[in-house]
Amino acid sequence: MASLRRLAWMCRNLAKQHVDDPDVPAAPDGADGYAEWVQIALILFRVELEKSLRETEDYLNEMPGVLATFGLDKAPHYSSFCRWEQEYRMRELCRLLRASAEQAGWSDEGAIDASGFQRDQTSYHYRDRANYSFQSMKTTILIDVNSLAIKDVHYTTQKSWDGHIGMQVFRRNAEDLRVLSADANYSWSDFREECRFESTRPVIKHREQTPLQKAHNARMNDDDYNQRWMSETGFSQLKEDDGEKLRSRSWHGQFRELTRKCIVHNLTQAAS
Repeated sequence: MASLRRLAWMCRNLAKQHVDDPDVPAAPDGADGYAEWVQIALILFRVELEKSLRETEDYLNEMPGVLATFGLDKAPHYSSFCRWEQEYRMRELCRLLRASAEQAGWSDEGAIDASGFQRDQTSYHYRDRANYSFQSMKTTILIDVNSLAIKDVHYTTQKSWDGHIGMQVFRRNAEDLRVLSADANYSWSDFREECRFESTRPVIKHREQTPLQKAHNARMNDDDYNQRWMSETGFSQLKEDDGEKLRSRSWHGQFRELTRKCIVHNLTQAAS
C-alpha cells in the first residue's frame, strides 16, 4: 500500500505526462484558476481519500505535505472537484488508464472478467427519466495476470453477452496481448479465431457441451488457465473499503468514477 504522499507524487507525474504543457504553475491565475495537470492529479487523488466533496477539501487542507506535492498552499473549493470530474471525458481517462497500466507493468498476458458495481446512489427519479432499472453496472476489465494492472474497461447497463464484450475489448488491445485468459462465459469460436488471427493465444474454457469440448478443456494447461483468477483479485481490490457502491448518480458519471478508480489502482500497484 503506497503512502498518501507517494501516491500524490504518482498522480502528479501521470497528469504532467498527459498534458501538453506540464511546466505551467499549479495555480497560474491565483485561487481562481488551476493548471490542467493539477485538476487531473487532484480528481485522481480524491479516489484514494474516498470522501465527499466537502470532506475532500477539509482533508487536503489538513495535509500540507500532500498539497506541497501539487504545488498548492490551499485546497481548491469543493465545487471545483465536482466541475472537474464532470468536464473530464472518458476518452481522456482511457488514455490515462493505458498510461498507468504501463507504469504498473504490462506483461502481455491478460485476463478478461466481469463483475457488478452497485448503483444505489442513483435516485429513483433519475432512473425513471433515464429509463433503466438495473441495480448494478456490469463492468468488464482487461487485467495483467502478473502485475494486476488494468489496461482497459467496458461498462454496460444492458444484458450484453460476455462474448461480444470480450471481442470488443480484445480488438482495442490486440497488439498488446500475447496470451488472453477467460472463463466459459466468453466461449465463442469467433472470439478464439480473432485471437489467433492477431497472434494471441486464447486460453478460454469451452462450455463442455460435447465430448470434443471436454477434451479441449482437459488438454488446457491448468497453470495458464488458473492465472485468470487474478482478475477476481483485481476486482476485490477495486471493491475494498465499500468501494462496490458508486457515488455518481448518472450513468456517464459512474463510468468516469470507475475509470478513475482503475487508474488509481494501477498507480497503487506501481508504487507497491
